[in-house]
Amino acid sequence: MEFDINTLRAIATLVSFAAFIGIVWWAWSKRRSNDFSEAANLPFQQD
Repeated sequence: MEFDINTLRAIATLVSFAAFIGIVWWAWSKRRSNDFSEAANLPFQQD
């Protein structure tokens, strides 16, 4: 198989898309819901 710049660009695009999907899946997972809710309320807590 011959690699040229377009093949490398396609591979980089697929890897980037997979990383994006992984981050979205991690951020919207049920296990992270409580952590993100607590972090969202941090600015409103009194010292």
